[in-house]
Amino acid sequence: MLHKWEGIVLKARAYGESNKIVTLLTREAGKVAVMARGAKKPTSRLAGITQPFMYGLYLVQRTTGMGTLQQGEHLNAMRTLQTDIRATAYASYIGELVDRLVEEGEPQPFAFEVVRQALLAIDEGYDPEAIALFVDWKMLPFAGVQPILHACASCGAADGEFAFSFAQGGFLCHRCYHHDPYIIRLSPTQLKLIRMFYMMPIEQVGKLDLKPQTKMFIKKIVTTIYEEQTGIRLKSRNFIEQLEKMDGLDGAWHTNNSEN
Repeated sequence: MLHKWEGIVLKARAYGESNKIVTLLTREAGKVAVMARGAKKPTSRLAGITQPFMYGLYLVQRTTGMGTLQQGEHLNAMRTLQTDIRATAYASYIGELVDRLVEEGEPQPFAFEVVRQALLAIDEGYDPEAIALFVDWKMLPFAGVQPILHACASCGAADGEFAFSFAQGGFLCHRCYHHDPYIIRLSPTQLKLIRMFYMMPIEQVGKLDLKPQTKMFIKKIVTTIYEEQTGIRLKSRNFIEQLEKMDGLDGAWHTNNSEN
């Protein structure tokens, strides 16, 4: 049976001398793995459409088991994601995270739309770090984590000062701080930002101009949730951390030379 799916390439790996096994996240069928025969050859009509982050329409022949990719048509080549190392790093992180969290075989239109909007936003020049944070928060339910962010996780109060509690799985109001000695106190702005990343549409996140320390704070919380509550640690996170160190060294070098 032939299927025509709107999809995004999460990853592609070599199979044999000339083939690829391509993992697609599709709107209609969820996450699927397909065989792309001959796609490793530069002259193959499947070579371009099977590049990571490619967004297109895919014609797949499938009866049982893994399908075979017959042809594809670009909807967006995501050129910035292919050429800009920072954009590539964060897109790789998003792809790896979603690949780890989404099971094969069931349509996941929400996850598909999150990934599609995130990659398009990065490709259009929005802050890739902020967009990746958006994906982190939006994908938490797929990891079995649904933080309580609308009120106090202990008493349900919606007013007062708040802190974040990993042990309680969300916000604690000042009346309930005693339930967790390791809370992270939150300013009203930090409280608003965490709720925003979890709840608001990506179009609004992309337009935000966030300070580095703000992103670092939000990232620390969501990364800790993933690592401590789900055990997920992604290889692409290591690459991003290396890039950040290089950026820091480069910034320090320029600062020192400007002072001399």
